[in-house]
Amino acid sequence: MKHCPEETVLAIEHWQRAGFALYVHWPFCQAKCPYCDFNSHVSVDVDQERWLKAYISEISRLASETPGRILQSIFFGGGTPSLMAPRTVASIVDAAAGAWSLANDVEITLEANPSSVELSKFRAFASAGVNRVSVGVQALNDIDLRRLGRLHSAADGVAAVHTAQSIFQRSSFDLIYARQDQTMSAWESELRLALSMEQDHLSLYQLTIESGTAFGARFDRGVLRGLPTDELAADMFLLTQDLCEGAGLPAYEISNHARDSGPSVHNSIYWACGDYVGIGPGAHGRLTDKNGQRVATACPKAPGLWLANVESGRSQELPREMLTADDQGAEFILMGLRTARGVDTSRYREITGKSLREAAIADLIELGHLEVQETQLRATNTGKLLLNSVIAALLK
Repeated sequence: MKHCPEETVLAIEHWQRAGFALYVHWPFCQAKCPYCDFNSHVSVDVDQERWLKAYISEISRLASETPGRILQSIFFGGGTPSLMAPRTVASIVDAAAGAWSLANDVEITLEANPSSVELSKFRAFASAGVNRVSVGVQALNDIDLRRLGRLHSAADGVAAVHTAQSIFQRSSFDLIYARQDQTMSAWESELRLALSMEQDHLSLYQLTIESGTAFGARFDRGVLRGLPTDELAADMFLLTQDLCEGAGLPAYEISNHARDSGPSVHNSIYWACGDYVGIGPGAHGRLTDKNGQRVATACPKAPGLWLANVESGRSQELPREMLTADDQGAEFILMGLRTARGVDTSRYREITGKSLREAAIADLIELGHLEVQETQLRATNTGKLLLNSVIAALLK
């Protein structure tokens, strides 16, 4: 897509308005959870010095494409990045600070599990520059934790949350609901317990059965018992919204709840269609060049292949997808309608050169799936339950 000067300015303004971030994927775990479809691999012996050199090399390469930018977020995801040595994390943060300018309030997040080994490194991670952790608690009872393939107990999870709160400026933890044999009353009790832990951010995900996972294979064989009906899962979602809002942690995105100071900067950049550099096996990125052309980047998923490509200099030869105006508009709707703020229809028009169909918007409002205020379009809670269908109707 070629841009005239006005289009170039608008394209650059779009990512600048949303922000700029770095995502670092650490692909290694102690064990593979049966529900997980992330790019994670079990490995007991990782040459961290070798991996560190590769990460720093990729930061340098991609910084040359994005000079003069201010980095607002660094996110260490996985996998289990809390298995990284703190000195590895510190060196990556230092490399990013040398490649770009860091915002005064830069958010540096690291995902962690509640194991004693990882908890023992929390203070060292804070010294390395991490100022926010996201703890994968997932459940607050031991039976369900075992079903989910987790290696920690409920007591470990609670201890990890309290430890994180005492060390880091900001913290969050994850729970999965709509689990096997989970009742509405059981989820309500568990969520109330979570809300009593004085957290400023919670990520609350419905259990989804993904192909390629152990749960997916069991589901296909008809042996994954006790999954909730669609109606019960929907009721759990609506209860989650009500309880969290009542506790002062409203949803700012479908699965993420926070107090006013708590929203994740990093994920907010994604949802607002900002630019982000993605490094590590399977990492994705979105970059806008000086001519206003936006591209999608993707790294190979296999850890060995990614590492070999970086070390041989072949990572710069990976194909990139040039995103058309329609591609960018679709992403803008797809990501923005997940948020409480919704999407600005005038910005969609700036991106694509066309307007969303008024008839489709009117139909979805009448069905109670969308609401509109001036140029801002938002999905209602019932609309979020059917979000894929809502988006398809808008973009048809």
